[in-house]
This record gives sequence, structure tokens and C-alpha cells, in this order.
Amino acid sequence: MPTKLSHSSDLLKHGTDWFDSKGWKPFAFQTDTWQAYLNGESGLVNAPTGSGKTYSLLVPIALEYIRTHPNYKKDNPQGLQAIWVTPIRALSKEIYLSANRMMEGMEIPWQVGIRSGDTSIKEREKQKQKPPQLLITTPESLHLLLAQKDHATLFSDLKVVVVDEWHELMGSKRGVQVELALSRFKKLSPSLKIWGISATIGNMDQAVEALLGNTLAVPGKIIRADIKKKIEVVSVMPDALEKMPWAGHLGIHLLMKVIDIVKASKTTLIFTNTRSFAEIWYQKMLDAAPELSGLIAMHHGSISQDLRNWVEEQLHEGKLKAVVCTSSLDLGVDFRPVETVIQIGAPKGIARFLQRAGRSGHQPGATSKIHFVPTHSLELMEAAAIREALERNIVEDRFPYIRSFDVLVQYLITLAVGGGFTSEDTFQEVKSTFSYASISDEEWEWLLAFIVTGGDSLQAYDEYRKVVVEEDVYKVDNRKIAMRHRMSIGTIVGDTAILIKYQSGKFLGTIEEYFISRLKPGDVFWFAGRNLELIRMQGMEAHVRNSKKKTGLVPSWQGGRMPLSSQLSELIRNKIHEMVTGTDHDEEMTFLKPLFQLQQERSHVPNKSEFLIEYFETKEGYHLVMYPFEGRFVHEGMGALMAYRISQIQAITFSIAMNDYGFELLSDQPIPIEQALEENLFDTEKLLKDIQASINATEMARRKFRDIAAIAGLVFKGYPGQPIKDRHLQSSTQLFFNVFNDYEAHNLLLRQAFEEVMDFQLEEGRLRKALDRINSQKIILKSPEKPTPFAFPIMVDRLREKISNEKLEDQVRRMVLQYE
Repeated sequence: MPTKLSHSSDLLKHGTDWFDSKGWKPFAFQTDTWQAYLNGESGLVNAPTGSGKTYSLLVPIALEYIRTHPNYKKDNPQGLQAIWVTPIRALSKEIYLSANRMMEGMEIPWQVGIRSGDTSIKEREKQKQKPPQLLITTPESLHLLLAQKDHATLFSDLKVVVVDEWHELMGSKRGVQVELALSRFKKLSPSLKIWGISATIGNMDQAVEALLGNTLAVPGKIIRADIKKKIEVVSVMPDALEKMPWAGHLGIHLLMKVIDIVKASKTTLIFTNTRSFAEIWYQKMLDAAPELSGLIAMHHGSISQDLRNWVEEQLHEGKLKAVVCTSSLDLGVDFRPVETVIQIGAPKGIARFLQRAGRSGHQPGATSKIHFVPTHSLELMEAAAIREALERNIVEDRFPYIRSFDVLVQYLITLAVGGGFTSEDTFQEVKSTFSYASISDEEWEWLLAFIVTGGDSLQAYDEYRKVVVEEDVYKVDNRKIAMRHRMSIGTIVGDTAILIKYQSGKFLGTIEEYFISRLKPGDVFWFAGRNLELIRMQGMEAHVRNSKKKTGLVPSWQGGRMPLSSQLSELIRNKIHEMVTGTDHDEEMTFLKPLFQLQQERSHVPNKSEFLIEYFETKEGYHLVMYPFEGRFVHEGMGALMAYRISQIQAITFSIAMNDYGFELLSDQPIPIEQALEENLFDTEKLLKDIQASINATEMARRKFRDIAAIAGLVFKGYPGQPIKDRHLQSSTQLFFNVFNDYEAHNLLLRQAFEEVMDFQLEEGRLRKALDRINSQKIILKSPEKPTPFAFPIMVDRLREKISNEKLEDQVRRMVLQYE
């Protein structure tokens, strides 16, 4: 173990003195981190939002510099000393301000810089000529730096890398990017320290293992703050309970209650789960309370950087009453004027709810208050479940991605662009990461062959021969390939972005091509808080002007709905059990009692040892509805599986609908459910085989492969201002998929597409656990005369796919009258 360094107590006092000068007192977790850092250790800091995690690592970085530079106030070491990786750009500014405040207070002559997608070319060039001592950056920009030919020199003096919000990065391919970059930094700087900052997650030990890799002589240190964050969850209840709940309208029906909360608070953040919802809520608030004009704003990832910067500055200065936002303001950002947080719709995860709640009361010891606004009445169960999770300190695991070969292909070409790499050394670096610890020699050889020749299927085409080998060094010597690659670095893959501009040229943001392609000149849509009329499409730009029309289409962005987490699913089942046993004490469940009474009258309310299936007939046909309460993704796979197994008993076709609570199979002929139950409908022995037979796995993998192909660089998305049209990209990736599927089944990218479908889209592991649970429960089969409160929102979800919102609302009102 590292020994304590001399004079560390004096150094710690130096840090404490600076805290004193600000009127602060360091927490024990902060001083523990300072000491561990000065001892040369690496690890992970876990503390609640607003408790000073940033200074737990900024301070020891400064103290180490003071220790090694006795004349530190005048010394000005050249070169990059520390890197701070952050997942979102809004957080970069926060870290920048905190770091500069500390450097000035401690009289350390360091330059602090930001390098992200928003950094100007002029500033990047300046940083290249004279790197700042502390660089705040994103995973993508970090890899762009690795693509520079002199990157070994740039990182030669690097002392530490801090990865902020590691829990957020770890569960994504961006986390894999960070792991790969760290594997290279450890080689360039053997004494490098690596620290992560993380909110609480269930698998903290695995989180530190994923961050540090498997090359450290001693385990990474986990420093946990002994601080209990006070969070107050307040549900916004409707005046009347809807016994036939349906998603989409109730949230807006609570609009005036939300406006009252906004008016009573200094500043409020209103979180929505999708950008579309943010646009709707902003417009509806202005319509209902025009006196808020100029006092409320909107913030999401598709709005231009200038507009987002303006919103963030106004928030910092306390000039806004409310901001309607998405996850773009989820993480770490400290807006002191924010008193209140409102969550529109269930957040589907405990950690996400905690993160958003922490935007209010963002100071040590302060209480975070969050108002929960359901979009339909059953969502109130989630508020009760989350409150219990907070009391019991339950939070989700975040699972690191492993064996993402698309990211590895991209990384190897990055190294080849950045001066080249040798096979054996790089293989050992890659194997040292958590993600690729299991990579075999054969897989490594396939990857090298793929980037050099294009692999078995593409070796006849020169454009896929990206890397050449000279004297055992793999490098890119073609400037066009290098330029294209630098422009394609990253793992966030979306639809082709269309620029939204006024005729004057002012840039408002981006909308995905599939939405804007449905509009014609003269159509009005809502975007960035404005009513905009489409004038014309010109290349990949949509030219617009303001419209005075009060109605407009709402843009939709791909990837909208988030699935219910497994921990929250279990807690919701517990809440229903408490309702059945009469042991519930939550105001939300008390409010919902009439709904559950109607559910019991028409069918049944299952306790924890029961599994409910409903089978009934309407004018639409025969409905079979099951309620696993396992989240949308699991229900997608389970619905297809049940449909397949029943169709093996009797030739029958189904349409399938699902929400987070259950799924519906609808057929025009009677469904042999009793016979299916007798034949072990929920069997897990042939699960994998039946899943593959029940879904079009090849079609799902083909869609998944589109993103994998983009990340791996098989397709080029175009130059700035000249992106390749989405349909052309789609046809290109389908061609690759078909070729690999037919002639190169061992292709690692092809195999990855099928694995991602099973692991992430259908959550096969969680589906298996759900079926095991159902097999241990008593099956309750009910045949209600009318649809039940549990079934109704699933039926509405099926209609939503077919008809517009206006027609949907009319039809749902008729259904409510019919079934209530």
C-alpha cells in the first residue's frame, strides 16, 4: 500500500484554509479524498448531489502541484497536467467556474480550458499551441485529441484523469470510450491517477472496477460521503380520480396546479422525459399564463448552443421563474436560485428521479424538494414506490457495456490516425479494460484484418482498406480517410439532423430528418418555444419564420420512451400488494383506492404471490392482457413470446400492445389461453430458441446494426452542411448487414447486433427472471365483462400508434364513457 507522504498534514491544512476563506467547512469525505489522492491512490468518490464532490478532487490536484513546486505561485509548468471528463456540456462550464475560483484563491497560475463540440476552431488551435494545465472535456473530444499525431507528447506530463458522473457514462458506449482512452493514458503516463465521481448506484464495486481496469496493483478506493440528502417528494394530485387512466392528457390537465407552484417559487426546473413533451409544456404554460412570457424558457439538446447558454446564464443570475427541460439539465449543474423541481410523468428510474430532485437545494444540508406530476393516475404508484426507495436507500445498478466491437474498431482507427499503433502493445492495453478483458487472440486478429482489408466480405473494395501496416505499425496515411474519421468520432448515433434557421440566417437548433420530411411549406410546428412556419427546405436546412398560429405540430425525436427499471418494478408490485393487504400508508395509494376497487370489482388486484391474466371480448376482438409490471422492453419480448407459443397450439394472429405495467394480445378469434396455461406457457427451458422464433430477430438486428455500422465507420454520414440523407444511410447499412449475414456469419459487428437486441432491446436476462417469478406465483385468470382500469391504458397505447392526438383524444373520451 502507498505510504503517507511527508508534510501531507500541512498540505491538507492549505486546502482547509482555502475552504475557510470561502466560509465553508470541508466534509470528512472531501478530506479523505484529498489524503488518498496525495497518497497516490486512485478510486471513486460517491456523495449526494450538492455536497461538494467537485472540490473533493479539484483541491488535491492543486495541493499536489503545490507539493511538487515550492515556488508554486510563480512557477508555471507548461503542458497538460489534469483532464476532467464530463458527459454533458452544461456541466463543463460549472467545472470551469469552480476550478478558476479555486486556482485564483490558492494563487496557482494554471490555465483552465474547455474542449467540447462547442469549442471554436480558433480556441482549439490556441489549446494545441499551448495546452491548458487543466482541460475539461467530453469523451468524444478526448478521442479527437488521441487522433492527433503528437498526442503522446500532449499527454506525457498528465498526472490525473477525473471522470465526472461516472455512473451516467458507465451504462453507455461513451463509458467504453473513456475506458479505452484511459488504457492509452496509463501507458503514456505509468504513474497516472484515475478518479471517478459518481452518484449512488447499486453496483459501486463494479463501477470502480470498470473505471480503473485490471492493471492496478491495489484495488481502487471507494470514498463514500456519510451525508444523508433530504429529499421531499410531493405528488400533484388531480381534483378527481380518473378510474380509466390513459397516458398523455392528465399531465396537461394539471397545468394550472403546475403554474401555481411556479408562481410560488423563486425559480423552478420542470423536467420532462422527452423533448416533445418539453415543447408542449412550454407552449401550454404560455397559453395559460401569458404573464410568464419572458420569465420562462426551454432547454433541451436539440436547441442551439447560443440559446442553451442564454438559458443557463439567466438561471445562474436568477432571472427566470421556470425552465422546461429534459435530461440536458440532469447532471451536476449547480443553479443556486432553483428552489423547486417538478417532474412531469414518471421518471421510470430511482436514480434519475434522485438526480433531478438534486437540482433544487443544491447546497450542503439543504432539502431537495420535487413535485411529481403524473400523466395518468396509475403513475401515482411510481411516486409512492420512489418514496419507499428513498427511505430504504434502494437505487439501480448501472451495467457497463462489454465487448462493444464497433467502439473498438473506431478507437483503433483513431490510434492509426494519431500516429499509429503496434499490435501487441495495444492488445495488452485494450485487454486491461473492463469492457474488453475477455477479448481473444482470434478476435483481435479479426479486428486488425477488418481495419486493414475490410474483412472477408469487403476486401475487394479499396475504400474499406483504411489502415496500412508499415514496419509493424498500423497507421492511416490517407488524408481523406483521416479527415472523415475525425469527423465521425463518437458513439451517440441519431437520425440525420436538419438545421432550423430563420431567413436572416439565425440558427435555432436541429430537428431529425424523419420529422421535418413530413412537412410541406406553410405547415406550422413548435420548436425552441416558438411557433414556426416552414418556408422551404434547402439542402439540409429548414428555413422558417415566426407564425401567429396558436396550434402546430410537435416535433418527435427518436428513442423517446424510457423503460421502467427492475428495482422500481419490484417496488410497484410491493405497493399493489400493500393495497391488497391493507397495509399501505401512502397518500398516492389512498387517492387511488377507488380505481383499485373498480379493478377488484371487474377482475382482481394481485398480491405479491399472484400473477393476473385478463381475457375479455369487445367490438375490437378478443383481448388477452397480462400484468408482469416489468417495463416496456421486457413486455415487448414477453408479448411476442406469448403470442408465438399460443400460435403453436392454434393458428392465430395477434396485434401486440404494451406499456410499463403489462401487455395486450388482440385477435379476431378466440384465444386458447386455458390450454396454453396447461402446456406451461411461461416455461424458460426453451426460452432463447422461442424468443428467436417469436420475434423477427434478423429485422431487429438489422435496425440495431445501423448504429453499429455508423460507430465502426462502415458508413460516412457526410461533411458539415452536406450530410448524407438518412434513407441513403439506411440502404447502405442494410446492404452491409445482408452481405455479412449471408457470407460472413463470424463477423464481430454482425454478432454484436444480435447480442445488443437480446441484451438491451428485449432484456433477455430480465425477461428470464420475470418468467421464473411468474412460474412461482399462482396464476389468476379472470374474464371481466368490460376492460379494467389496468387494461385501459394499454389499449389506448395501441390506438396511439394509429391515429393523431386530436382524434385519439376524441376516441378515448368515447371509450371512457363506454367502459366507465
